[in-house]
Amino acid sequence: MRMSMRKPAAEGMKAMLALEAYIGGSPVPETTLHLLKLRVSQINGCGFCVDMHAREARQSGVSDQRLFGVAAWRDTPFFSEEERAALALAEAATRLADNPDGVPDAVWDDVADHYDEEQLAGLVMAIAAINAWNRINVTLRNEPAA
Repeated sequence: MRMSMRKPAAEGMKAMLALEAYIGGSPVPETTLHLLKLRVSQINGCGFCVDMHAREARQSGVSDQRLFGVAAWRDTPFFSEEERAALALAEAATRLADNPDGVPDAVWDDVADHYDEEQLAGLVMAIAAINAWNRINVTLRNEPAA
């Protein structure tokens, strides 16, 4: 670890934790949030967050089969249509540089078919937050506990 953010960025960390509280209180299913955070963390190569979100997902009842399948969610039968739509949005919003149009309309339209506006807001905020956490942890080289 390069440094701790707790003291020099105390107000920033407080804001990030307030954002997490909002996300946790959003009407997005907890399981969907865990899967989304795990997938984004895999894409971003954040070992700290992959470990944390896999453990949290397991604690909330997500099976090992589904956890192992998150990296290949398109090619496995373990996810609902709603979860697939959320995962597609998470990938598109995380890989913005891969698409000149940002998040494709087809991805947005699919997720909007499955979630209401309040849930969509929760998903967008969750994707933004986990991307921020990943960047903090990767920059600081934070590692999961052994």
